[in-house]
Amino acid sequence: MKEYCIIDLNSPTPIVCTAIHDGHKFSDAHKNITALSDSERLQEEDPFTREWAKISDNQIIGKRSRFEFDLNRAPEKAIYVLPSDAWGLNLWKKPLPAKLQEETMRQYADIYKEIHNSLYNLIQRFGKIVILDIHSYNHRRGGPEAAPDDPANNPEVNIGTGTMDREYWAPVVDRFINDLQGYDFQGRKLDVRENVKFRGGYFPKWIHSSFEESACCISVEFKKFFMDEWTGEPDWNAINSISEALTETLPGLLEEISMKRTKQ
Repeated sequence: MKEYCIIDLNSPTPIVCTAIHDGHKFSDAHKNITALSDSERLQEEDPFTREWAKISDNQIIGKRSRFEFDLNRAPEKAIYVLPSDAWGLNLWKKPLPAKLQEETMRQYADIYKEIHNSLYNLIQRFGKIVILDIHSYNHRRGGPEAAPDDPANNPEVNIGTGTMDREYWAPVVDRFINDLQGYDFQGRKLDVRENVKFRGGYFPKWIHSSFEESACCISVEFKKFFMDEWTGEPDWNAINSISEALTETLPGLLEEISMKRTKQ
């Protein structure tokens, strides 16, 4: 399992951090038929999100590329087959063999089963938990020399809450957003907004459907201002500052989830 996904939820904290799109590894079978270069895959993956997931000792880290299987999509959409499944990219030199797809989906199902069991055990221990579902997104799709996409529609941090009971989890979500907005990020404030670019994918939807009022999964999408999305070159000062900003939200999350348990 660890070859495909790290699922380590054994630490005594009700906070889980995930980076399910951090992975870049590709099976030999997929490498043999992919039409994409490593750099093309990397551009659509979420590199360095694993660094931010380290703020909690409870982690779920994807190790395989989303082009092998996408843990943030429903089973019927988890494998990118056609260009329309993946930003119009020419994905494969030949059709994906059925046997390979079946084996890939077995891995997908096994990962979801283990995540379910691990989250269930953590909920049994704490009653209620918070999951930070950490991602990143592109904002220079016009090319490396083109102007960035309009900041009005592309916040530095998009908080996705479209898959949860927003009213029920309001104290937790609002505290997280306020603490992130209030952080002194290299002498300024981050542009943090809710449900502007993304509302959350299948992974948080599945968590909320599976665990209802026991798990609050907040999707956190960072615009790739911390790296060059075309070359993959990181800005480690920005990456480390993001880790610090997220770390500063943990006390508030712990306080709010504790209050939620008390009121239950």
